[in-house]
Amino acid sequence: MAEKKSSIRRVGILFAGGPAPGANAVISSAALAFVKAGIEVIGFLHGYSRLQNFDEEKMPLVEGDAYIVLDFSRIVGARNKRGIMIGSARANPGKMINCPEDLDDPEKAAPLRRTYLGLRSLGVDALISIGGDDTLKTANKLYEYQKHANIEDKVRVVHLPKTIDNDYNGIDFTFGYFTAVNFMAQEIRNLEADARANSAYFIAECMGRKAGWLAYGVAMAGEAQLVIGVEDIPDLMKNAGKEYQGFLDIHVLVDRLVELIRARRARRQKFGVVVLAEGLAEKLPKDFLESTTLDEHGHISLGDVHLGHLVAKMIMKRLEELNLPKVKVNGVQLGYEARCASPHAFDVMLGSCLGVGAYIALVEKDLDGHMVSTVGQLDHCFVPFSQLVDQKTLVTEVRYINTDSDFHKLAMLLGDDLGTKI
Repeated sequence: MAEKKSSIRRVGILFAGGPAPGANAVISSAALAFVKAGIEVIGFLHGYSRLQNFDEEKMPLVEGDAYIVLDFSRIVGARNKRGIMIGSARANPGKMINCPEDLDDPEKAAPLRRTYLGLRSLGVDALISIGGDDTLKTANKLYEYQKHANIEDKVRVVHLPKTIDNDYNGIDFTFGYFTAVNFMAQEIRNLEADARANSAYFIAECMGRKAGWLAYGVAMAGEAQLVIGVEDIPDLMKNAGKEYQGFLDIHVLVDRLVELIRARRARRQKFGVVVLAEGLAEKLPKDFLESTTLDEHGHISLGDVHLGHLVAKMIMKRLEELNLPKVKVNGVQLGYEARCASPHAFDVMLGSCLGVGAYIALVEKDLDGHMVSTVGQLDHCFVPFSQLVDQKTLVTEVRYINTDSDFHKLAMLLGDDLGTKI
């Protein structure tokens, strides 16, 4: 790594959103690169929780309560540890900012202003934000706020992409994805052994938010009989002879799974595991979503729908309506148990690469308002926020699976072959 004198004297690191295996590889590797260069690093505890409420007199940032110093004693040997060494939270100082004009509104921009002042109160010259696309949006808003407020003494901002969902534009695979896939694939294999022993079926609802990346990876690695994600809804509705109008008819989904059960029974296979992406729940009619809650970023809590349990009950009812043999169908939810699993070697390597990339971005390349990414054999690349965040709405786009891609075709090929496409 090339040595270069930098104006940066102190760097802050924070982690926001859900956990992901490899988190400590990212944090400790980033810290190590700066510490080796003589730059002090502090880790903010639990995301933006304390920063967004900073008040120099009433709510000062106190070491041990709001942050810790990430020195050699804390970061050496931390890459393979579970969890998040600085904690996490979903606090969102950009919650009231919905367009660039809102950045000029003192009341709406107040949490961002407090965040900036909190950072500067500790002499932080640059912030490394680690999190999902919602955290990326917040990082961009902090970056844009400083421009709109004509702040000269800016805190530079770089972002490191994190999510087990792998639904991120600007990077091929996010750290934690392969660990989560590997962990939950083992659960799918356990469920299949249970299903085989009891002549039953499991409908496994898999985390992953809006896209099907996690569900597809888990189904392929776990050898499930079928996987259905949000990306498959248009074909599912088309093959049912119904026009796709942007939502999922759950009865069409149930009939598709009943078809699977019938076909497998004809081959004397009276068991199976089906993986459903949790994002399917968001495509259900509104009456299915009335009791769901929203998070700090305005997203529906998809787990509240209990899609797997709902579909399992409807399948058994449908089998009875069609006078077909009874089958025990169980619904399960998968995801939370994988978020702090011991990280896969690749995720440790990828996370470490991204962490060191933050140093390269800030010190060697003097960047601000960029996301660190990788291409090829973990070669660094740096993507401007402006290419990832819509400059008019300040939102990001979810990266869905391309149904014409080889990734999608592979999942279809490896599933139970009924001679029909989903």
